[in-house]
Amino acid sequence: MTALFLRDLRLGFRAGGGVMIGILFFMTVVAVIPFGVGPDLNLLSRIGPAILWVGALLASLLGLDRLFQVDRDDGSLDLLMMQETPLTLIVLIKCLAHWVSAVLPLVAASPLLSLFMNMNETAMGALALTLLAGSPAITFIGAAGAAVAVALPRGGLIVSILVLPLTIPVLIFGVSAVYAAVEDPAPFLPPFLALIALSLFFAVIGPLAAAFALRASAE
Repeated sequence: MTALFLRDLRLGFRAGGGVMIGILFFMTVVAVIPFGVGPDLNLLSRIGPAILWVGALLASLLGLDRLFQVDRDDGSLDLLMMQETPLTLIVLIKCLAHWVSAVLPLVAASPLLSLFMNMNETAMGALALTLLAGSPAITFIGAAGAAVAVALPRGGLIVSILVLPLTIPVLIFGVSAVYAAVEDPAPFLPPFLALIALSLFFAVIGPLAAAFALRASAE
């Protein structure tokens, strides 16, 4: 499992500059918003958490279609499925490697990109913390979508269509937690704990669904 994790980690960092593409897409989404809404700094600070969460969500979807596609193309997916190790555990390891290589850099870049939205230090810290807690759920949901679309043409578009509706609760609780951290009367802990619960829930459901879809596509 360690060898599989390190292999997928290396592929994630090497494959087509995936890390930089995600960060550049995230930065582009955030950077164009001030041009659209105008130079109102108060407005930017109010909508900043929502815009950054949406940008991180969309950037996290980039490359999900390659989660299993590369292994299917070179035949290694069939070898992985024939191993004694449960396929669900293999999918979980691949999801963790994808999260570390493609999504964690987005979390690290979020405080810097928050400067575009005139967000204060509290909002920056809350944004990074909520992304750290909620972004794994997006990856686990995306794994199920990627497994469904692995044998289909234009899988990337299909993955986005399948995954986006399921990530709405993650987006809602993530944005709510950031706003709660900024607004004193609003409690931060309930939406943040809900975000963690979603990540833990999909950490179980996502790999199970992906493993089932992969076995179904192989038959």
